[in-house]
Amino acid sequence: MSRLDSFIRRMQAQRACLDWAARAIAGLPGDVMELGLGNGRTYDHLREKLPDRAIWVFDRRVAAHPACIPPGDRMVLGEVLETMPGFVAAHRDGMALIHADLGSGDDAANRALAAALGPLLVPVLAPGGVVVANIAFAGLGWQELPEPPRVSPGRYYLYRRPLPG
Repeated sequence: MSRLDSFIRRMQAQRACLDWAARAIAGLPGDVMELGLGNGRTYDHLREKLPDRAIWVFDRRVAAHPACIPPGDRMVLGEVLETMPGFVAAHRDGMALIHADLGSGDDAANRALAAALGPLLVPVLAPGGVVVANIAFAGLGWQELPEPPRVSPGRYYLYRRPLPG
C-alpha cells in the first residue's frame, strides 16, 4: 500500500471514529479536548459535529488554516505534558470527548507518550466520556471499545470511562 493510500485510510478511520464518538456522547455533559491542532482539519470537523460544546485545543504552536484556528481562550500552547497538569486541575471530570492525535510513526515514542500522557487525562475525562486516539492507552481503567465498521483494528483506538456504580 502506498503512503498516500495509508494516509487516506487513516483519515477515513479518524473521521469514522470522531463521528461515532460525537454520537456516543450525545446527552452527556462536558466539553471536548483536541490534542494536536495541526492544520485544523479535525478541530473544524469537531466544531461542525458538536457546535454546542466548548472545544479546548492543545498544540505546540498554531500552524492551522486561518479558518480553523480556535478562539484564543480555548487554545493551550506549549508541550502537552507540561501544559496538561494545570489544565486538568481546573477542569476535572469536564471532558465528554478527548481526541488525541499526537502520535508519530515511531512505536516506542508512541508508547512512551501514551504512558506519560494517559495518567494526565484520567482525571479530566467525564464519567461515560470517550477517548479517540491514534495511540494506544493501557492500564488507565478505561473500557476499550471496538472500532466502527470499516476501521481496521489498530488504526485508531476508542475508550470509554465507565460510569460509577
